[in-house]
Amino acid sequence: MKNRVNKYIWIILSIVLFFLFSYASAQQEQTESMDAEFYYNRGIAYGKKGQYDRAISDYTKALKINPRYARAYYNRGIAYGKKDQYDQAISDFSKAIEIDPKYDAAYFNRGVAYGNKDQYDQAISDLSKAIEIDPRYAEAYNNRGMTYVRKGQYDQAISDFNKTLKINPRYAEAYSNRGITYGEKGQYDRAISDYTKALKIDPKYAAPYNNRGVAYGKKDQYDQAISDLSKAIEIDPKYAAAYYNRGVAYGKKDQYDQGISDFTKALKIDPRYAEAYNNRGVTYVRKGQYDQAISDFNKTLKINPRYAEAYKNRGIAYGKKGQYDRAISDYTKAIEIDPRYAEAYSNRGITYGKKGQYDRAISDFTKALEINPRFAEAYSNRGVAYGKKGQYDQVISDFTKALEIDPRYAEAYNNRGIAYGKKGQYDRAISDYTKALKINPMFAGAYYNRGVAYYYKKEYDKSLEDVEKAQNLGYQTSPKFLETLREASGKPN
Repeated sequence: MKNRVNKYIWIILSIVLFFLFSYASAQQEQTESMDAEFYYNRGIAYGKKGQYDRAISDYTKALKINPRYARAYYNRGIAYGKKDQYDQAISDFSKAIEIDPKYDAAYFNRGVAYGNKDQYDQAISDLSKAIEIDPRYAEAYNNRGMTYVRKGQYDQAISDFNKTLKINPRYAEAYSNRGITYGEKGQYDRAISDYTKALKIDPKYAAPYNNRGVAYGKKDQYDQAISDLSKAIEIDPKYAAAYYNRGVAYGKKDQYDQGISDFTKALKIDPRYAEAYNNRGVTYVRKGQYDQAISDFNKTLKINPRYAEAYKNRGIAYGKKGQYDRAISDYTKAIEIDPRYAEAYSNRGITYGKKGQYDRAISDFTKALEINPRFAEAYSNRGVAYGKKGQYDQVISDFTKALEIDPRYAEAYNNRGIAYGKKGQYDRAISDYTKALKINPMFAGAYYNRGVAYYYKKEYDKSLEDVEKAQNLGYQTSPKFLETLREASGKPN
């Protein structure tokens, strides 16, 4: 009987001990959960302060305690994204999704990370999954729209921005992004309208001012462009792109010093802004400061050795200095980087022409036209090269094609007039010079050439009048020719 009692007591004690152990285990789990939550919350606080390394450290500690903590993976992924460490970010978002397959924000942010890696199809797939989970996820529509923009699929992008704005009509960024898309389609009035709507919602939103300024620039409305870009800079004095774009607008107005000043400010903000060096170099070329220009193109190419336009522009600067071999070398490098760079072929052709290598010049102009059959200047330049070879029928054909593309191309009328003159067709020549002067009444060369044509037709009064107009406009005329004309017209000095 005694043994039975002892056994019963042992069983009771075992049960009590079991509950004691169970209670201790539950208390430990609760403590660990509290510890994980503490690290998680502190990580969020560090992230809000921009201290991403500390945030990552705390999220990692939380995950050591609780490896199934989806939000900790998610937020650590965001912190990695802020550090531009997109592979780590994608890995963490993927783990969050493994734990919680309905985690729409994790799909969204993984899509953003893929987009930042230029993996647009993966980005669209993830953003679409986020929308499947939450069909009213406006940010997902907006970001998917921007991804379509990067893929050049502008109609799909506009559709997504429309859906974003249907969900949230006060979404200023979506108006701004739809404006960007309309701008890419060349629909600048629609773009301006959308930027204006964004600014009505948020008058302190610098990006739409910048973007609207760019759209005004595309419409050649440079004063409005400069006004908007200045407002963007007032809102955000560190907005390098706004300084850059304002510099471009000043350049279009031939205000080169202001342009250089703005490019320089952009470079102080972002010393690796290759486009700003390139455009400052272009502005120096326009000012005739070729050494400064070459220096800027060198800096551009140091930052981005694959910048074909910078090679082309440096070639122009070398050409202006009469260093034709260097110019040809740079145009060739531009073509190696971009074999469909029509302008580089055209410029190389011009340089070959200056070296008297007209067959090579014609070959390059022909390649430029194969790439871009609407390249009026290439037709004109090829016509000049044919003229140097005395092939005037080809000359006339090329200038005629240039004028079909650009009916206001005064130089093409002038040059076709020269070709007609060489063929003794003076009436046609005079007609072309007259058309050139109708387009540009200050075209001194066209006055002189028409004067020469009148001279060959023995219309000396008209000839003298045109040659004197040319001289008054700064054209260097032969004193002997003028004397001959005055004698022939009965108007001696």
